[in-house]
This record gives sequence, C-alpha cells and structure tokens, in this order.
Amino acid sequence: MAAAVLQAVANLGNDHEQVVPITLFVAVLCLCLVVGHLLEESRWVNESITAIIIGCVTGFIILLISRGKSSRILRFNEELFFIYLLPPIIFNAGFQVKKKKFFQNFLTIMLFGVVGVFISASIITVGSWWLFPLLSFKGLTPRDYLAMGTIFSSTDTVCTLQVLHQEETPLLYSLVFGEGVVNDATSVVLFNAIQKIDVNRLDSRTVLRVVGDFLYLFTSSTALGISAGLLTSYCLKSLYFGRHSSVREISLMALMAYLSYILAELLRLSGILTVFFCGIVMSHYAWHNVTENSRITTRYVFAMLSFIAETFIFLYVGMDSLDIEMWKMTKLSFGTLIGVYGALIFLILLGRAAFVFPLSTLCNYMSKRTDRSSIVTLKHQVIIWWAGLIRGAVSVALAFKQYTYSGITGDPINATMITNTIVVVLFSTLVFGFLTKPLVRYLLPHVANSKASVLPKPRSPNEDITLPLISLEESTTTNLLRAKDSLSMLIGRPVHTIHSYWRKFDDAYMRPIFGGPNNGHSAC
Repeated sequence: MAAAVLQAVANLGNDHEQVVPITLFVAVLCLCLVVGHLLEESRWVNESITAIIIGCVTGFIILLISRGKSSRILRFNEELFFIYLLPPIIFNAGFQVKKKKFFQNFLTIMLFGVVGVFISASIITVGSWWLFPLLSFKGLTPRDYLAMGTIFSSTDTVCTLQVLHQEETPLLYSLVFGEGVVNDATSVVLFNAIQKIDVNRLDSRTVLRVVGDFLYLFTSSTALGISAGLLTSYCLKSLYFGRHSSVREISLMALMAYLSYILAELLRLSGILTVFFCGIVMSHYAWHNVTENSRITTRYVFAMLSFIAETFIFLYVGMDSLDIEMWKMTKLSFGTLIGVYGALIFLILLGRAAFVFPLSTLCNYMSKRTDRSSIVTLKHQVIIWWAGLIRGAVSVALAFKQYTYSGITGDPINATMITNTIVVVLFSTLVFGFLTKPLVRYLLPHVANSKASVLPKPRSPNEDITLPLISLEESTTTNLLRAKDSLSMLIGRPVHTIHSYWRKFDDAYMRPIFGGPNNGHSAC
C-alpha cells in the first residue's frame, strides 16, 4: 500500500505538465464563482453567460501568451463529460424536481420533451441536408446529418429558469423545467439510437427501427433507474444507516445513483434516463429515510456537483471558441460560414416553433373542459419556445462525440461542425440569454404582483376521485354508477385521475416498504 502511494506521488511529479493546467482551470472556475456572486443581483447575466465570457477572456489571454498556438488549458474529452460531468447534472435535475407539478403536467412535458425532439430533429436534419449543399458546404455523411438533428435539438433552459419564479408561474416553470430535462434525455437516447442504424438503407423500416430502439432504451433505462432508487430507499429504511453515521447515508445515495448510470451504460442503455428517474425515486422515498442533517446536506451537495459540472462546460466552450487550430482547419470561406451559421439558427427557430405551438394547442384542447389551470396561453407558448432556443452542454458533448476523437480531429469537415456547434452555443446563450429577461417582463409584466396564480383552485365535489371503483359494502347499482363516473373522469382528466389512484397505491403499499414522509400524503 505504501509503495503504491509513493509510486502515485512519483507519477504526480512526473506529470507536472498535467497538474499545472488542471490547477489553472480550477483557479478559473473559482473566478467564475466569485464573478457570478458579484453579478447575482443582475438577472441579465447568469452563470452560463458569466462562464462563457470568462472563458473567452481566458482563452484570449492564453492565446497571447502562447503566441497564437492555443487558447485552451485542457483538451475536451467527450468521454470525460459523459462519465463524470453529465451524471451529477441529470441526477440533480431529477432529485430537485417538484414531483407534484411534474407529474400533473406529465403529458404536456412528455409531448414537448419526446415528440418535440423528434419533430425538431427531423426539421433540422432535412433542412440542413437541403441547405448546406446550396451554401457550398458538402462532405457530410447521412449519419452526420441525422446526428446534427439531435445535437441541435438539445436545449439548455438555465437562463429562462433563473428569470421565472415557481411560486408566481407554477405551470410555466414546471413545463420549462420538465421539458428541458426530458429533452436532454431524449436527445441523448435518440443520438445513441441513430448510431446503430444502417445509414445506407434509409426507408420506412429504418424509421420504425429507430422508434423501436428509442422506446426500448427509454423503457428499459427508466425501469433500471426506478429499481436502483427503490433498492437504495429500502436499504436506508431497513438498515437505518443514520444511527451510526450520516456520511454513510449520503455516500450510499451518491454511489447508488452513479452505479445505476454506469450499469446502464454497460448494458448499452441510456444512463441519462436511468440516473434521472433514480433521482426522482430517491427524492420521493430515500430522502425521507435519512436524518435531518443528511437531508440538508444531500440537497446542497448534489446541487453543488451539478453547478460545477455545468460551469466547467460553459467555461471550456468560451475558451474553445478561440481555438485557432480548429478555425484554420476549416476550408470554407467567411461568407459560406456565415450562411451555415444563419441556416442553423433559422432551423433551430423553425424546429422549435414547429412543435411548441401545435402541441400546446393540442394540450389546451384536451384540458379546456376539465382543468382551466392547465391552459398554456399564447404568451406562455412564446416563452416556452424562447426557453428552448438556447443550446448548451449536451449539444457540445454530442458534437465532440460525433465529429472528434478525444477532442481531436484532422478532418476539415468535422472541424467545421465543431466550430458550428461552438458558434451556435455562444450565439444562443449570449443573445437569447440576454434577451430572456426583457422578453419575460414584456409578456408577463404583472406576474410578480399577481398572487392569483399562486392560490389553489377550489376543488369541486364532482372532482372527488378518492373513492374506489368498487365497494363490497354497497349495492351493484351504486358500484356501476361510481365506475361510470370514475371512467368518465379517467377519459376527461387522465393524468389527474391516474395521479390520484397512484397516491392511494403509494400511501397504502409503497411508502410502508420504501419510506416517505410521516404525514401520510404523497408528495408527487
């Protein structure tokens, strides 16, 4: 053991050239935290924009010091992102999600986050396939175009969520947050499904195969995440780790979440979906089985890990935007590059609008007779459309995974696609991010002073669906009438009805085994 430690120290000394860049990068990360704190009062500049600007400034300084040779401290590795940086981001999203609002608007969120990705990816793929050759940008393979659709369909809703307030606009906040998380998961799953198809035989069977692979990955990954969360909850409840150490409780939750992600990747499933639903289940059951100190600690520890990972990505994007080697490798003229950037931005705008407004109309039609509080107004639709225009960490990681090998490429076409992604992320984050607050203020000027949306809606006696479908203590006629009313409610308000029956099942069977709050009411 001692020899191994001495050997590790010796290797650290030999790898001094690697330690210095890591030290510098951590120092810049600390600078991002300090600057972000000083700009906290300004909602115009959030952590993403701050990290990108500091990354650009840092890259410029390194470029001057290296005399134009490099602008980066570290070289991006897409495997590093998917193995170490992405899991805490997605797990924290599932762990912090407000489950009640998420599942009450589950149908709308899934339409936006799943169906919307398919629509947006199709438009971006077909549009770029048609426009790029017209702009004299040729050389991409069919798989590259298909991957491009998923890369630029992945959203980053951080800017909008920092402006919105959950207490003032609960429906809007729930839709933007829920769709953002599901969108990232769907984009990664769809990207992985595309890698398995034979691009030389693109026909209707190929489409069905992609959809089939997607559904398999989606359901299998979700089941694995739920199983991991339930297993962790049962262990914490039955073994009661907190009587000896809160550290063991927190460690078990973190390691089991990461284990579920790695296991999903080993089984060629979607780790991002697995760890997301694992986070939801842990927050619903496991979080209530630990001590009060562990509850507070887990909230901040998981949020801290997610924050550092996201800041790392945007900081690197800022530095990588000044990568002279990548820009020199691009053989296209300046005018062609501007045309390609403009085409991508236009396709992102069009692909986003192609599903937000139609799907919102569909959801409103399904809810208008049963639940007026779930109506998505035109102003809300515009904000949801705008919230999904920003591209972020997942887009960068998928682009590097598709067009580079460990962050390195010698192909001018692939180098052009990397620069395209960097420019789109920079433009969407800076331009769309800066304009988010004035847009929300213009469309929802009185939301901060209005408390009407916060007040709970009175429950009608006709909406009481807590009774069972059949009771052995009552007559057949009464049971038939109750079954008819419950069936009508299920057809009219399927999500709310299923949610009510799930609460009863959860309180009666799940919580006694896996744990939960002591008040007897389900939190989701």
